[in-house]
Amino acid sequence: MSPEKWQTILGQIKDNFEVVEEGAYKEDEEGGKEIEFIVFFSPIGKVKLEFITKPAVIDRKVIYSNRIGSQTQVEYIYSPDEKVFKLAAYQWDDDLDEWQEIKSSDLGF
Repeated sequence: MSPEKWQTILGQIKDNFEVVEEGAYKEDEEGGKEIEFIVFFSPIGKVKLEFITKPAVIDRKVIYSNRIGSQTQVEYIYSPDEKVFKLAAYQWDDDLDEWQEIKSSDLGF
């Protein structure tokens, strides 16, 4: 998913559906993620789309000790220039009162 495609999807949603909420926020985890989201009513109910932008992982270091019972730790090295984009879709579940992720396997593709 590219940022241009995301903007196209946003335009189509705003033209065809009732938008409830729209915004963006940042998280410090995974090298610093930027998340843009839109919540709207669709034929299947209340839907939330998130467009996630984060730095690409360029290396992984495993830190461990040879002592018995010691823990291992994985440290990721993130690219300062390259970005990775992801689109996540969620549907509101009234019974559980929370967002449930919509997976592509659930759609029958």
